[in-house]
Amino acid sequence: MEKVLEISELTKTYKNGRGVKDISLTVFKGEVFGFLGPNGAGKTTVMKSITGLNSIQSGEIRILGHDLKTELEVALKKVGSIIESADVYEYLSAYTNMKFVARFHKNITENDIKESLDMVDLTKYKNEKVSKFSLGMKQRLALAMALLAKPELVILDEPTNGLDIEGTVKMRNLIIDLATKSGTTFFISSHLVHEIELMCDKVAIIHEGRLVNSGEKIEDIKAEFNSLEDFYMNEIRKGGDE
Repeated sequence: MEKVLEISELTKTYKNGRGVKDISLTVFKGEVFGFLGPNGAGKTTVMKSITGLNSIQSGEIRILGHDLKTELEVALKKVGSIIESADVYEYLSAYTNMKFVARFHKNITENDIKESLDMVDLTKYKNEKVSKFSLGMKQRLALAMALLAKPELVILDEPTNGLDIEGTVKMRNLIIDLATKSGTTFFISSHLVHEIELMCDKVAIIHEGRLVNSGEKIEDIKAEFNSLEDFYMNEIRKGGDE
């Protein structure tokens, strides 16, 4: 299988002593890979490092075989992301937001914009100002923007956080559908165990800046444990005993 994302011994420490240490994991093409941990565990630090928003103190990150330290522009060319919050311009329409993003990519057509808005079920609202959108609609618009250039890897930081039940189900189904039908690879952080269990193929657990496992198949976990929650608590206990 093709390796899309490779993280090897990534370490990033802040002045307050928090951060992440010795993070190593591999994500393969077409996977929906969950990155599970409580708030403050280091999930966003890792995601910012993957997308070039954080400098890498030590370790290595490779995207589609390209080293982020030496080939940053090439490595990120096939990456779409939403980090921390949906970065949309609320005073503009959904369509104008899409046109703005299109300026940063080559050969984006009107049909590409239409396809992306169709994909997230926002075409009928394309001329409305985003300020009138619900949180779920803003999240879906941000995802459409991230998907516009047809990236091979999509990085999503807590994509269902704050969404109601309907918005959560729509976001989850969209991600699964894209991975299944288009072979798009997703790396998704969350502190919600249930969402990771329903959405992802594999899961890595981070706790206090360190990985307690590096990527188990959800189906294998459920064959041994009653739920992903039970597995999570078991791994955290094991980590604390070491």
